[in-house]
Parts: sequence; structure tokens; C-alpha cells
Amino acid sequence: MSQVILFNKPFHVLSQFTDREQPDNPRATLADFLDAPSFRPAGRLDYDSEGLLVLTRDGKAQQRLAHPRHQQWKTYWVQVEGDINDGACARLCSGVEVKDGMTRPAKAGRIPPPDIWTRDPPIRQRKTVKDSWLSLSITEGRNRQVRRMTAAVGYPTLRLIRVGVGPWELGRLQPGEHRYDHLR
Repeated sequence: MSQVILFNKPFHVLSQFTDREQPDNPRATLADFLDAPSFRPAGRLDYDSEGLLVLTRDGKAQQRLAHPRHQQWKTYWVQVEGDINDGACARLCSGVEVKDGMTRPAKAGRIPPPDIWTRDPPIRQRKTVKDSWLSLSITEGRNRQVRRMTAAVGYPTLRLIRVGVGPWELGRLQPGEHRYDHLR
């Protein structure tokens, strides 16, 4: 059975082992946290997103986890600007129009603020604008899709944390921590 690494990617860390875009002023990468030269991420997580990243050395498993045709559910906790309502969640569940077409139906619902680590730097706070949290699960992986979906229903994303990919969950891993598991 093939091994996987479950890694809690911190904010402002690239989902790759080298920074090819800024070699003279490199940003933090997976290599700053992991010594796993034969492992590759199964999918990506934006530089300004946090949470669960699954790495494997099995190319077929990597494809199965990352490619949208396999419809692996990815679950996110999303902090949005504003007090998100049931109507916006229902629209997310039906699929929303973004610039590259309709999204597939999602699973979405309000959640209480989760008990999580403090982000460094913290999100911007506006005293006159409330924020709220939702759990959002999708089977696609378009560029910045969750952010575009919440914006399309009128609630810009402030913080995005992936907490699940397929059968794996982030659990209690803190930013920069990892654990080994097996393909399921």
C-alpha cells in the first residue's frame, strides 16, 4: 500500500518544493517543512490559502486525487466578509456562475467560528462589517474557485482553510506539521 503525507500548509507557503518564479528572492516552499524528495502534491493549494495538502509518490494516485473527473470531495472552512445567509449557501449548493462557467453543485452551510490557530499575519478586520464562517465542499479544482464562488454570491473570502481531501482530514495538525498515512 502506498504512503501519503498529510501536511498542514501554512499561509504564504507555495504548494511545491522550489520557487521557480522568484529564484533570487524565494518564497517559503514545502522544502522548508518536509524532507520528502520523492513525494509530489496531489493538487494545489493557493499561496494565500492554508490547510490540508496530500502528497504522494504514486503518480496514478496523484492523478486520481487531483483530477476533477474523479470528483474527489475537497472541504474548506471559509471565513467570509458579511453574515452569510441561507440563500447564499443554497446558491453555492446549486452551482454558481463564475467567469469560466458554472461550477458543479457544492455542499455548503454556515458553521460557528472554528477552534483553529491564529494566522500570521491576521486577516484584516473591519469594525463596521461582520464576518462569518461556512463549510464548503467541492469536487472541482479551478484556479481560486472557492474565492470566486463566495464572491459570486456576495461574500468575499477573508480566510480559506482546506480541512479535507477525499478520505483524509486535517485533524489536529498545526501549520507546518505533517503525518504519514496510506492510500485508501
